[in-house]
Amino acid sequence: MGWGSHLTKEFAQGVAPVVDLVYPPRCPMCGVSVANHGALCADCWGLLEFASEDPDGEVNAATIYNDASRQLILAFKHGRKIALAPLLARLMASKLPDADQDKSPLLIPVPLHRFRLWARGYNQAGLLARELARMGKGTLLVDGLERQKRTPGLGGLGRQERKAALAGAIRVRRTARQRIADADIILVDDVLTSGATSEVCAAALLEAGASSVRIACFAKVADGQVLGGKVAKG
Repeated sequence: MGWGSHLTKEFAQGVAPVVDLVYPPRCPMCGVSVANHGALCADCWGLLEFASEDPDGEVNAATIYNDASRQLILAFKHGRKIALAPLLARLMASKLPDADQDKSPLLIPVPLHRFRLWARGYNQAGLLARELARMGKGTLLVDGLERQKRTPGLGGLGRQERKAALAGAIRVRRTARQRIADADIILVDDVLTSGATSEVCAAALLEAGASSVRIACFAKVADGQVLGGKVAKG
């Protein structure tokens, strides 16, 4: 660890008690007092449904999408609670192996269209990918993909409707092609619903020469789960 990182860590440790005094740590879901910032209380922790291993090995999901994970995602994605990124990423990291030093995978977030990025101020998938990189799960390539066409909101759409809306919308950024060629990719997103967005991203990455693409997300909608009045199908 360099002197800069060492001093930054010492400073953070030094001011933490003051921050805790002024802003007491509270559970981001229910608001009760907790020991540390960014932690869930025991009751809310028990509401999360943790995902089992994907038999195909392509999707690494931390949780199953339910009321609890939805509350966290909405707060993070639309409520500007970006301080939730480390918590969500820690749960995602538990499903991923540590990066191989000889061939570290590239962590590439699912992109937002620039208009949506300007309106929101951040890409939630990019924040998660950055945290995963800090946790030793890969090398961050934040702009590996670009969304060249603005798509309508995909909430409530079925798999085929999402796929049609995404046609031609996402591509590999030209300046990233050399790094992506022959690389193992971890595609990072907050939620995996129908999988249409991830499929489009993965197809673009494989077309650009990626060796493999696996998906890491905080929550995954289970097959047969009703979402927005439609049944999710894998």
